[in-house]
Amino acid sequence: MRPGMNHHLDPVLLAKAETLTEALPYLIRYAGATFVVKYGGHAMGDPAAAEDFAQDIVLLKAVGINPVVVHGGGPQIGAMLKTLGVESTFVDGLRVTDARTARVAEMVLSGQINKELVGWIGHAGGRAVGISGKDGNAVTVEKVRRTRIDPVSGVEEAVDLGFVGEPVDIDRRLFDTLSKAGMIPVVAPIGLGPDGETYNVNADTMAGALAIALGAERLFLLTDVAGVLDKDKALLTDLTPAAIAALRTDGTITGGMIPKLETCVDAVEGGVDAAVILDGRVPHAMLIEIFTRQGAGTLVRR
Repeated sequence: MRPGMNHHLDPVLLAKAETLTEALPYLIRYAGATFVVKYGGHAMGDPAAAEDFAQDIVLLKAVGINPVVVHGGGPQIGAMLKTLGVESTFVDGLRVTDARTARVAEMVLSGQINKELVGWIGHAGGRAVGISGKDGNAVTVEKVRRTRIDPVSGVEEAVDLGFVGEPVDIDRRLFDTLSKAGMIPVVAPIGLGPDGETYNVNADTMAGALAIALGAERLFLLTDVAGVLDKDKALLTDLTPAAIAALRTDGTITGGMIPKLETCVDAVEGGVDAAVILDGRVPHAMLIEIFTRQGAGTLVRR
């Protein structure tokens, strides 16, 4: 018997062991699965949150799950445009991305944020490779077509958001090659248009499209809210596409949550087992969601 060993073990150590045994069925179930994680919101500006996030991603890879990380960077792009004195125009709250703005966006997304995340994951003991959708011709996009109702005339008109695209084709070979080699792909939401131009893609949209293309078991959208709340501000933990449609109709779901849930619905209807909206401000929320019975966010499945 080793020194210090007895039958009355430290309850803290016992709790740690029980945590691992609770995780075991999930570890077995998800071995070899692909998880696509969209990283954004408050967590991006907070070094402690970034460190926690990186540790979670490295842990997933270590237990045999293949994480693919997609990040945004709206606030950082805005700050850099300001620093460089580039004026932005907005239509219905959406930034119009002209050629100059697109260059700055790519610089911030691929050059700054992407490599910061790669660094955090490396520091946590993982091996990440930063790419954008342009690498390996992985993500082909087409220009987003939007319309709006003119407030004065009431007529529907086309809105040109500039170099903003949505994925139409994803070649998964680069992602598969990296994952098989023990690497963690970290993806900046940028793709090539048919004209060879560079297009900015909404990070949630990019993550959803990747989850479908890679046959992911899970899509995680990390946000700055607890998840989807009902009218009494209680967390809705499980939703179906039909329930989401009803909550939209009665006004429970509004604003920025609508496109996030649309992304989740598209993903599960495209073959992803489940999509989760998670609070990125909660330390290790992703591990709680994946490896415990209670979960931590709003889970959407068919």
